[in-house]
Amino acid sequence: MPTIEIVTTVESEDQAEKLAKTLVDQRLAACVQMEPITSIYRWQGTVESAKEIRCTIKTDSSRRKDIQLLFKTLHPYDLPQWVERTIAPGHAGQAYDAWVAEQARRP
Repeated sequence: MPTIEIVTTVESEDQAEKLAKTLVDQRLAACVQMEPITSIYRWQGTVESAKEIRCTIKTDSSRRKDIQLLFKTLHPYDLPQWVERTIAPGHAGQAYDAWVAEQARRP
């Protein structure tokens, strides 16, 4: 199965850390990177601006549905962002994919 990245946002560092730790602890993700961003968006007819934390989740594509289920209970947003992309093997190639698959394996 290919390695994928799932990108989502949350309101705070605490929420990002809780999400990241849960994903890694439950072996749903190999790694979650977190970075502060500013988002400008339209929500319910009003233009909003918010400080958010972008979370980039690196996982095996076989864990997609499990992460979707976790988002339903743990993600703080009513309509969480879910941007997914497949990671093409880079210079580490299959070794990186194997590491991600091992870290995100089902118990």
